[in-house]
Amino acid sequence: MIAILQPFIPHYREDFFTGLGSHESCDVFVYDKKEADKSNFRQSGIATKKIASFERKGILVYNPFSLLKQEYKVLVLMLNFAHLSTWILLLTRIFHRKKIILWGHGISVKRYTAEEQRPSRLLRWMIGLSDGVWFYTAKEKEIWQKIHPQIPSVSLNNTISEVDRIVSRVPGDKQILRGKYRIREEVIFIFSARFNTADRRIDLLEESMKKLSSKKFGFIIIGDGKLKPDFGRYKNVYDFGELYDRQTKNELFDAADIYFQPGWLGLSIVEAMAYGKPIISFERSTALKQCVEYAYVQNGFNGLIFSDTEAFLTAVQRLSFQELTILGENGKRFAATYLSMDNMVNSGLSLIKKIRGEKS
Repeated sequence: MIAILQPFIPHYREDFFTGLGSHESCDVFVYDKKEADKSNFRQSGIATKKIASFERKGILVYNPFSLLKQEYKVLVLMLNFAHLSTWILLLTRIFHRKKIILWGHGISVKRYTAEEQRPSRLLRWMIGLSDGVWFYTAKEKEIWQKIHPQIPSVSLNNTISEVDRIVSRVPGDKQILRGKYRIREEVIFIFSARFNTADRRIDLLEESMKKLSSKKFGFIIIGDGKLKPDFGRYKNVYDFGELYDRQTKNELFDAADIYFQPGWLGLSIVEAMAYGKPIISFERSTALKQCVEYAYVQNGFNGLIFSDTEAFLTAVQRLSFQELTILGENGKRFAATYLSMDNMVNSGLSLIKKIRGEKS
């Protein structure tokens, strides 16, 4: 039996745990359900067990004895050096003999440009003590394989629930849907993410709204959060707030031409690519942060990455619908090939089997 530790289980992770559970007996332990509400996450319906914990200034201590029951042979813990109890479990493996998989980014999103060249020393020690690692994407796996070639690892190719259903559906008629929602502009951007961090660079989103022609360019906004600005001042912005109804999201993405998110690109681009929308964003830098899923965007293939807003504003006015269609189709194929939920589940299972000495 496998014990998995997470802060909470958001809705987009539901299919992953359901898929794992169809192959392996799993207990999922959570320690911070309140964070889901605070950060505008919708929680999944996955059955979980509460683990006693204490957190202060990012340092977490949880009850390790909850995970040391005899039935648990494999523990999937978080690749987070601030989890003191995880260090205890790693350092005492010789006594409890549990197999430990660490699951995480493998790199700080906020310090990505520095750690890409010099990975965290604490994570280096942590990974060295483990039996294996689930990395979110292939890029971070490649970085760590050079440092710890002896530690088995996989890239899960982090994805979302419903990705397969989105990829396989037949899109609705764009013009009919624009009429339904009274969207008038010729080129429509869509943004779908939580307004919970300044690193999403909503300032650049608003700058684009101000500088692009309001008669030609429109913006569909999906998402809510404490940092959300008032979009009501823009006549070419269609704000739908927090939205989880899949049918409505289907129609809004079908009505759009481009997915545009200036910073902190994460799992939202998986959804956008599944809908066949090209991704537009900006280059990662010390000033402009991007999440690990940013690696899914290949400039000129399934999206366009710009150095600054001026380059973006100039280029976007020259883009043809043919170019956008090709980029979007490439993104949809990429999602279907590499970001299916079966792929994520099977990658995770392959490492579990490997550290148990089983054949895949």
